[in-house]
Amino acid sequence: MKIKDANQVIDIVSKYIDLSVVPFEQDKRSVVRVDTRQPMYGGNGIVYLLQMFDEDELINNRIGCFMVFLNKYDQAGFHDHGPRGEEEIYVVVYGEGEYSDKAGEDGKVRTHKITKGSITAVSNEGFHSVRNTTDEPLIIFVITTNKA
Repeated sequence: MKIKDANQVIDIVSKYIDLSVVPFEQDKRSVVRVDTRQPMYGGNGIVYLLQMFDEDELINNRIGCFMVFLNKYDQAGFHDHGPRGEEEIYVVVYGEGEYSDKAGEDGKVRTHKITKGSITAVSNEGFHSVRNTTDEPLIIFVITTNKA
């Protein structure tokens, strides 16, 4: 799927899920920014990060965003969050894919099928990767925590 701009990504994702958010003491709104990663951590294709919060709204503005893989085989390659002390929880809200993880760079790779409702978690020492396995979008809500 050829994407021209951020609004097109928002329009496509809006067909599958509600992209509204109600930040504390603020009015209901939608996506504040779309970040494009091509490739993401050495993966394949394009991954879109739909940021739902501005930088000054939360301790870490990456704490809650939608990670979107629009095409089959789009992938976020293996990566960790050790230097930042972050841990992540992924909640699949639409689509199907594969989630892989490993302990350390040379650890044994474990791969699991993920579908709507699947939840994964990775510690700051772990490495993980996600790949869309169908022609439908894979949409994941990402919750990032800090060990600070």
